[in-house]
Amino acid sequence: MGRAIRPAALVLAAVALGWIFHTQILTALASFLVRSEPPQHADAAFVAAGDISGHRVLKAAELVRDGFAPKAIVSGPEGMYGFHESDLAIAFAERAGYPQSYFLAFPNRALSTNEEAHVAAEEFERLGIKRVLLVTSTYHTRRAGNLFRAAAPGVKFVVVSAPDDHFRPRGWWLDREGRKRFLTEWAKTIGEWLRL
Repeated sequence: MGRAIRPAALVLAAVALGWIFHTQILTALASFLVRSEPPQHADAAFVAAGDISGHRVLKAAELVRDGFAPKAIVSGPEGMYGFHESDLAIAFAERAGYPQSYFLAFPNRALSTNEEAHVAAEEFERLGIKRVLLVTSTYHTRRAGNLFRAAAPGVKFVVVSAPDDHFRPRGWWLDREGRKRFLTEWAKTIGEWLRL
């Protein structure tokens, strides 16, 4: 009887501690996904695909405007009603007041961040780019940085985060879209670890 009570008591204690410290635990899990740096001068900014809000391209435009990079290379897989994402993103930034001269469209057929990193590595080599400001959403910074560094070891990447309307490490679980971003990014992160 005493042996059966011990595991139950341990489970109950673990559940109680999880409940008491759930904010700290959930914040730490989200914070692990974030690995961004302050911007530095670079040969180019690179806007990772996958942002339908426009925050990534606007952040890259700010970096060009502020003199951190001469151009923003905007990645753009095809698939949005026959348009490349890069074309839509650049048009969005122009409507926000940034000149087209800030941007270089990079249409491609990448279907994942890993594929995007490899096609971008070829483009960086072709253009002679050695230092890149990799601009992506906050929750995507760690995984994107790791994948781009692995694909292009000769390039120095500085990962700069663009804001996200729904994801912030503290409180992401209170927002439906924040929960989706957290779960999707963790699934992809674990998939990369397991090479799935």
